[in-house]
Parts: sequence; structure tokens; C-alpha cells
Amino acid sequence: MTTPEGFTTDPGEIQHAFSGFPSGVAALSARVRGEPVVMIVSSFAVGVSHHPPMVSFSVQHTSTTWPELSRARTIGVSVLGEEHSDKTRQLASRAKENRLAGLATHEEQSGATFLDGAPVWLEGTVEHVYPAGDHDIVVLRVLAMLTHDDHSPLVWHRKRLRTLTG
Repeated sequence: MTTPEGFTTDPGEIQHAFSGFPSGVAALSARVRGEPVVMIVSSFAVGVSHHPPMVSFSVQHTSTTWPELSRARTIGVSVLGEEHSDKTRQLASRAKENRLAGLATHEEQSGATFLDGAPVWLEGTVEHVYPAGDHDIVVLRVLAMLTHDDHSPLVWHRKRLRTLTG
């Protein structure tokens, strides 16, 4: 029988425990007011709903990128692939200019922007935003999608990007 000995409420320990759950990493991007806006999320979740199709992610209240990106008519979600591993820090940089420098992208007429080399592209619109502590949970309704099965995804685990092995 498991006992609660050793249970903790220490925020640092809780954050460490959360990091032990592997999650997908996605770039959310769109052209907003004529400028490309991109942010990286490691809280991306699929299968929120299949009918209608919905996905979700969490964003910190302190984000300076999300207020801009949330103005987009549609948002492009690119699940990051192995070939993005050396560009992830650039994509997540606090400096908003040049986050997409050197990366091949595809932009839809709607303004949704996608990274080439991503295993999955999803185009979506914000359906719901729910407050959750120091974050908001954002639910996107998926309008269209495309998969590239020849690209393998990156995974965020223990505060590091990792690749999947067969």
C-alpha cells in the first residue's frame, strides 16, 4: 500500500514532477497586422474533442506574445519535428523579431503560418479560453489539418527536447 509519506506541496518539486510527463511541442504562428508572430508551447494536447475537432494548450498570464497572436483570425499549429531541434531556442526567444529567421514556412491566405518539416499542421481558431491559476487554457477548433508521416516529432521531457526512438 502506498502512503502519503514524502508527499510535498513544494512548488519546485511539483514543477519537477510535472516535467516528468512527456508532452508534444508546437509552434503557434500567424501573420498579425502584417507581421509574423510565433510562440512555442510545450503544453500542447490533441484529442480534446473529435466532433468538432479541438486541441488545447496553456499559456502563462505573463506571455507578451499570446496577446498579439490571439488577435489572429486563424492560427497555424506546427508540431515541432526533429529538424527543428536546433531552432527551438530561437523560436522561443524573448526577442520577437527574427524568430522565424532561417526557417522555411508556409502561409495560408488566412494568415495561419506553418513550419516546413513539421509532422503535423493544424489550422485553427480560438474556441474557448479558461483561467487556470497563473495560466489560461486555450482551446482551438481545428479547421484543417495535414500530416507528414515522414517527419518525427520532438517531445519535451524533464525540461529537455528529446526525439522518439522506435
